[in-house]
Amino acid sequence: MSKNCIFCELRDERVIGECEFTKTFIDSYPASPGHTLIVPKRHFATYFEATEDEMLAIGKAVQNAKQILDEEFSPDGYNIGINNGLAAGQSVMHLHVHLIPRYKGDVEDPKGGVRWILKDKANYWDDKNKVRVK
Repeated sequence: MSKNCIFCELRDERVIGECEFTKTFIDSYPASPGHTLIVPKRHFATYFEATEDEMLAIGKAVQNAKQILDEEFSPDGYNIGINNGLAAGQSVMHLHVHLIPRYKGDVEDPKGGVRWILKDKANYWDDKNKVRVK
């Protein structure tokens, strides 16, 4: 636990799921309706620091959250993401997994999904954007 961490100081009324190792709650700044975060109870920054038990618990929490979101929001798909480190966009240095419901029509063309993080690398299927190896 860290006293300066918003995820370590999470109010219980925000929690929609919990186990020995994790807490699950709706994101305060959702990218889409139902955007949910899964955090380990132990304070550490990246996925690569998680124990085997924590990784297993995180995976189960993602599955449990999906069931809740399926019932409440009926999304058409999901993105699952983790930002590890400042260069990857991590803004809270406590591991958190984003479970982001996706809906038909929420973007014009969802093809490429998370590849759009680096926009010039996203459209890999278009011949004009492929890199040729000589």
